[in-house]
Amino acid sequence: MTDQDLINALLQNKLLAKDQADRVLREAQSLRRPVEDLIYENKLLDEESVAKTKAGLLGAPWKKIDPDSVSDDLLKTIPRDVVQNYGVVPLERSGKMLVVGMLRPDNSAAQEALRFIAKREELSLGVYLVTPSDFAAIFRRYAPYRSEIDAALREAGNIGIRDERLVSLEEGARTAEEAPIIKIVASTLRQAVEAGASDIHIEPQRGKLRVRLRIDGKLEEVVALPAALSQQVVSRVKVLARLRLDETRIPQDGRFRTVVGGKEIDYRVATFPVPSGEKVAIRVLDPATGLKGLKEIGFNDFNFKIVESSLESPYGMILITGPTGSGKTTTLYAMMQKVNSESLNIVSLEDPVEYFMEGINQSQVRPEIGYDFASGLRQILRQDPDVIMVGEIRDSETASLAVNAALTGHVVLSTLHTNNALGVIPRLIDLGVPSFLLPSAINVMLGQRLVARICPECRKSETAPPEAQKIIERELSELPPSLRKDLSFKPPYSIYRAESKPACGVCKGKGVAGRVAIFEILKMTRELGDVIAAGFTENKLFAEAKRQGMVTLRQDGIIKALEGRVLLEEVLRETE
Repeated sequence: MTDQDLINALLQNKLLAKDQADRVLREAQSLRRPVEDLIYENKLLDEESVAKTKAGLLGAPWKKIDPDSVSDDLLKTIPRDVVQNYGVVPLERSGKMLVVGMLRPDNSAAQEALRFIAKREELSLGVYLVTPSDFAAIFRRYAPYRSEIDAALREAGNIGIRDERLVSLEEGARTAEEAPIIKIVASTLRQAVEAGASDIHIEPQRGKLRVRLRIDGKLEEVVALPAALSQQVVSRVKVLARLRLDETRIPQDGRFRTVVGGKEIDYRVATFPVPSGEKVAIRVLDPATGLKGLKEIGFNDFNFKIVESSLESPYGMILITGPTGSGKTTTLYAMMQKVNSESLNIVSLEDPVEYFMEGINQSQVRPEIGYDFASGLRQILRQDPDVIMVGEIRDSETASLAVNAALTGHVVLSTLHTNNALGVIPRLIDLGVPSFLLPSAINVMLGQRLVARICPECRKSETAPPEAQKIIERELSELPPSLRKDLSFKPPYSIYRAESKPACGVCKGKGVAGRVAIFEILKMTRELGDVIAAGFTENKLFAEAKRQGMVTLRQDGIIKALEGRVLLEEVLRETE
């Protein structure tokens, strides 16, 4: 089977367009590489489609393989060097029949090697065509790495391999006087997790030590301790975070990890000198609440489809905007979870790393030693990344590097501080990015806010007041027709209010339980590119957003309010 045969078959099966086929064939001839490799490299087709086409050409059946179904004993049938040199792997053995998988069943050298093995072992042969990824998965089973690691772990035995940052909240009391302080801090840290708090504030005042928790975006005082305990409580937190006890004049940063309620929780600690001692802010990083899927954080179907499509693109920028505390980082993590796979190299630059994600290479910037977003981004590009996450684009250098990374074949996820999605374009230009690069570099721009989620057990429906009826009607009438026809809301519109029930086990009498994001997404289109090139104004950008059917923050929030998920007054306040 020649490259031309494969191209002709793909054209005949309407799997490739003529211009794609011609381009790939030219590249294969000039680079002296197989057409099949270039098809995969350029993501023109999936392996299964190519395998089925090849199977028809070669008269060899194609089979999808489960690499774990191949036993270690079976692997010994064909030596590793034969597997590597000839692209052939054993699949199964039944009696005197050996079934093998081949990347190229028409390879005469591979056929000869197989015949030699079959004759030596007195076996008959069955052949299947396999895909490169299935072949690679089985070939990895031959590598000694896994067995070497297993042997090393067995040798380690009871050495006690553990994460040294995992601490016990109540260990370390050397005297009877220290025990109550340790219990106070431990109880406060546990209470924060149980209450779903995002932050703990320990604040020395003139007459007391105030402890507040930030729950659903609002600070609540949970206890006031005697002022005399301030220094001891702060010192205990510093011990847990391994901060200097003798340094109280300058801020310090640290973190520690412990187990609360059977799950590992990260606490990020920052101290700050105040007249009465040191204030401590502790960020509570609970993976159960902080790492969420795209649907969980509030994407409706119409916005979810846009984001999902953009994440499947092989390159381009996805930029998230919104004020501090609007959930941008949570959305970034949700996007990284969505694209996280063994086949992609995902590298992030964060300040700081908030949640550790399996399979993603996360790096924390340290500006104090010259390792900032810009210098880190330069280094990331040498790490062969597929997806790059930059915590925030703050300066011209980082903006320029991020745009160039997107233009050179990488997916770039990042955040900007602007009021809405429309503000991304003028902000990047203000940071010195040439306007003519933006249409090619950006995929989507996403604006978001966080609003309180109504407790589903305590909510109560009521007819919206007359002024709210007008706002709802106006915003719904401006939705794109394709979306408006799918909505079932009719006037007079009903909204929901939080009727707190003290005995409610979900919201504990508050009427709200957690927060949900509202979004607006502006896509980069040919028309938007023309607007940018012609010298845009805010009105022209808004007109293009309306033409492409962008659902604004307020419209998305109103839809969620009518669905009974959020409070209408909060939506209106956040989208003024």
